[in-house]
Amino acid sequence: MKFKYYFCLLLIFVISACDDGTDPEPGQSGTNVKKTVTIDIGKTFQTIDGFGASDCWTANYVGRDWEGSQKESIARLLFSQDINNGAPEGIGLSMWRFNLGAGTAEQGDDSGIDDKSRRAESFLNADGTYDWSRQQGQQYFLEKAREYGCGSFVMFSNSPPVHYTYNGKGFSARGARSNLKEEHYDDFAAYMANVAEYFKNNKNITFSYISPVNEPQYNWESGQEGSGWQNAEIKRLVIELDNALSRKNLDSRILITESGDWEYLYKIKGDAARSNQITDFFSPESANYIGDLTHVDLLIGGHSYWTDGNWDTMKSVRSQLGAAASAKGLKIYQTEWSMLGDHFNDKDYPGHESATPLDIALHMSKVIYHDLTTANVSSWSFWTSMDMARWDHKNRFLLIDLVPGSGIYGDISESGRHEATKSLWVLGNYSLFIRPGYQRVDLSIENPSSSFFGSAWMSPDKKRLVVVYTNMTGKSIAINLNVTGLGRHSSVKQYTTSRTKDLGENTPSGEETVIDPLSVTTFVYEF
Repeated sequence: MKFKYYFCLLLIFVISACDDGTDPEPGQSGTNVKKTVTIDIGKTFQTIDGFGASDCWTANYVGRDWEGSQKESIARLLFSQDINNGAPEGIGLSMWRFNLGAGTAEQGDDSGIDDKSRRAESFLNADGTYDWSRQQGQQYFLEKAREYGCGSFVMFSNSPPVHYTYNGKGFSARGARSNLKEEHYDDFAAYMANVAEYFKNNKNITFSYISPVNEPQYNWESGQEGSGWQNAEIKRLVIELDNALSRKNLDSRILITESGDWEYLYKIKGDAARSNQITDFFSPESANYIGDLTHVDLLIGGHSYWTDGNWDTMKSVRSQLGAAASAKGLKIYQTEWSMLGDHFNDKDYPGHESATPLDIALHMSKVIYHDLTTANVSSWSFWTSMDMARWDHKNRFLLIDLVPGSGIYGDISESGRHEATKSLWVLGNYSLFIRPGYQRVDLSIENPSSSFFGSAWMSPDKKRLVVVYTNMTGKSIAINLNVTGLGRHSSVKQYTTSRTKDLGENTPSGEETVIDPLSVTTFVYEF
């Protein structure tokens, strides 16, 4: 094996590795590969609504308990759109997901959730009154997001309030059935509408969407807040929520169903009563049809988990998803992704134990690429914005790594320190530059492969073109760009995330632009 490796290096040195139309293997070094990229702005696809992340669960503790400069710095990393002397302050998230907790934090150890950092507060008291001082830390980040210019907010629920559940817990003991008591469907709906009304009237924050259920295909028997839901139960709750929003004259829309993975949306998978949701909810002949409700858009949401192990699976699943949604005229929101599971067998990924933070972030870029270009999603969100990188998880589940004062396994309520990860900056290659209202335009690459890919986005006024490339190879790639439908650009800037760069800015010189090895690179062209 070593002999073969050194022989390849010698061969590269001797013949200077002229581009033969194929990409080198990841990690292989050598001279530049040249690629012709063609962009046709006349061929358009979906319009982006936003890039986001979730405040589950630690944001409440950080925003409430941590020292002011620490939490302000975290907010800046997540939401700032400013670039100072070529250095972005943050990644400019344009969507923020707010977890409406079920009240397990108030229950403490009696909640049955052992990990304190996985419990969530609730505004609702047992007697039906409200305590708006709760979820204080989450409210801090909501307000910071608004101040920094984030314009889209999603309120999502993992479980009904514990006062409304069969077992008095925030997780379910009812398997595939909802943990919400029959007599409380209207109460739960009214609660969500009341919270939305409070934030609109008192915080100047309007929730664009309310997501009443989360990953309904799972039974959620312990560990965190959650409940299973049948499609028929979801329909019943959505009707109640639609009525509650109408009574309060609120503009918030209803987002369903945040499926556990993409396949539950477009086919029968496992329990038929909890899958095939595009057909079940948006076919007029279906008993569970909700497409005619006032506050329901032609929109479906899901999570990119479990179908992300390799390039071929990503492409196949998202092709089927996109076709199923298009047939019903639906937009798609990707509302959660992180690197769950051990099923990753992509040729570019070395496995969790050997993976560097950059390896994890580069794989994330593959998932984003296929969600955007194969499934045609209109928004993309990470899970979760901040957490502790325990058990050598590295940056698989977080954008910002938190270390409480007493250490990585310490009490999350103790103010500590934080660090931006490569996943944060790679997401920023998309979120900071592809703004709401930008439309995807056609991009084709000479001799495309799973090791080099990209997407292109046009601003609404046609004055800015954003192109994001991922280079999984060990070679620099020189781009010869042809853009049809636009004149000559007046300026271009380049932003690279790699082993040594965190959205580092560069102004390319001359006609040829070069993309670093093992990097995600964004070009911003002004016209």
